Amino acid sequence: MKNYGALFLGEGTCVSYGDKVIGTNHVLPTRGAARYTGGLWFGKYLRTITYQAATNSDSSALFGEVCGRASRVERFEGRARSGDVRAAKNKGIDLPWSSHSF
Repeated sequence: MKNYGALFLGEGTCVSYGDKVIGTNHVLPTRGAARYTGGLWFGKYLRTITYQAATNSDSSALFGEVCGRASRVERFEGRARSGDVRAAKNKGIDLPWSSHSF
């Protein structure tokens, strides 16, 4: 089976339960979206917000170094320097391209 909203397994589980009491229902999204997403559920109508936090200076320094290298590969010098600044600040080192000292 392919591109279905929900399977109702066993004699004790019916479509009405899925629609009304046990969670997800069997309705598929329209316009061909069933090819890449599942059935409708309340989460489809919620806005998802994420957050990140580097909780110690060693981690932030490592993230900054990796960010700098990865950004330069993509030729995003502004983002690279943002990573460089955080790495330098958390390691207590100077940047060769900046007159600012940490």
